[in-house]
Parts: sequence; C-alpha cells; structure tokens
Amino acid sequence: MKIAISGKGGVGKTTIASNIIRYLAGRGLSVYAVDADPDISLGTALGIPDEELRDQTPLIDLKEVISEKLGDGALYPLNPRVGDIPDRCAIDFNGIKLLRMGGVKAGGTACYCRENSFLKAVVDALVLDRDEVVVMDMGAGIEHLTRGTARGVDAMLVVTEPTPISVRTAKVIGQLAGEIGIEKVRYVGNKVRTDRERRFLEESFAPGELWAVLPYDEEMLEGSLEGGGSTPTKGRVADRAADIAERLMAESRVGTPTATS
Repeated sequence: MKIAISGKGGVGKTTIASNIIRYLAGRGLSVYAVDADPDISLGTALGIPDEELRDQTPLIDLKEVISEKLGDGALYPLNPRVGDIPDRCAIDFNGIKLLRMGGVKAGGTACYCRENSFLKAVVDALVLDRDEVVVMDMGAGIEHLTRGTARGVDAMLVVTEPTPISVRTAKVIGQLAGEIGIEKVRYVGNKVRTDRERRFLEESFAPGELWAVLPYDEEMLEGSLEGGGSTPTKGRVADRAADIAERLMAESRVGTPTATS
C-alpha cells in the first residue's frame, strides 16, 4: 500500500500522517514514513528523538551518495540504481523506517538536475519496487511525484481546513494528482469545530469526495506541546486516523484476506 498525504501548510496533514503511520506499524506492518515536506518534521511528530533526527541528512543533501550513484561527470543516468538507499539511509524507530527527502531544488545559479534526478529515483524505488507500506507526508505541492510514480500510488489524501482558501488549495492539489495519474484522491476535512464548518466542507465537495471529517482536538494540541512536538496516539483525531487507515487497508487489501466469490 502506497499513500501520499498532502494539503496546504498548517492543515494538520503531518498529524494525520503520523497517526496513520503509527497505527499501521502497530498492526505489525513494515512501514516507510517518508517526510517529503521540507517545512515540517514528520520524525518529530512520530516521536523520534531529536538527536537521531539531527544526525539524519535529507537525501537531497547527501552529496557523496549522489556522486556514488550518479557519478561526477556532466552526463549521468536518469534512472540510477538506488534500491539500497531506503534501508541504508532510514532511521528505524519502533517498526517505522523514516526517510527525509528534502525539497526538490529550484533552478537558479546552480543546476540541481542531478540531485532532483536522485530524489525522484528514490521515490520511484519506494513506490514501485518495495513491498512495504509507504506513507508520504507531502508539502502543498506534489513535486516528488512523477507520472511514472503516480501509477504505484494507491491513494492521495488531501487534507483541508474548513476555510475557502484551504479548500481551494486542496482542490488544486487534487486536480494535479489526477493529471499525473493518481486515480483515487480522497479529501479529508480537519480541525472542524462546529456543525456549520462541517456543512461548509460537505457542500464544498461533490458527493463521495469528502472521505472523512476530523474534529479540532484541544487535547492533541496540549499533548503535542507537553511531548515536545510528538503527536499523541490517543484522542478523537487519533481514532479517526485509525479509521482512515483501516479504510485504506481495506481498499488496498492490506492485512486482510483476498476476497473470494
């Protein structure tokens, strides 16, 4: 099962991603947690100690490894062999393997074509070649995904708050995901406080598009502050995230017997 989670900054996608990841790992599944959002630390939300996170360099900044895989010449392979990178560079924590991608480099005075090619090759290897569960915490964009990678993504969850700006951003992300070939785009409403906000979300999407609505959880915020940033695994949001994980597993036939006629 390969899941991408995206949304406008601050909507709570990392909170949802971390709860889904820990729930799946708690079910005994081998899970790669991919931090593809350069602005947020998925590792912190998962409760990985700061000293371990400080020692983990984002993949796109591993200059020696990139040179090893792509060489140092002007010409380099567009599809380098990077199948060993996930195990080699991940933090292994309570059954979860964390990879930090780093941001896709923008063009400018330096050419980052080599680094970007390496990063996309690692994502391809994770999504297309690995049997383990992969959950990617994306930024608001989907730069880490290509049309080739998209065919291996089982679903994209797009998280939105109950505001017009957040909903518009979510729909743009959903449209981009569809354009590169992700067939299942699921919208998730988050931080919903009132019935009015819930109705706003329900009226903003076509029937069946809004997959889940999660409440604003003061206890989760308090627990996050007390825990140094790690996301608590108990509470209403955690329970709803577990429900989402179960639905994803059922759709992907992960952890369940194959249906028979």
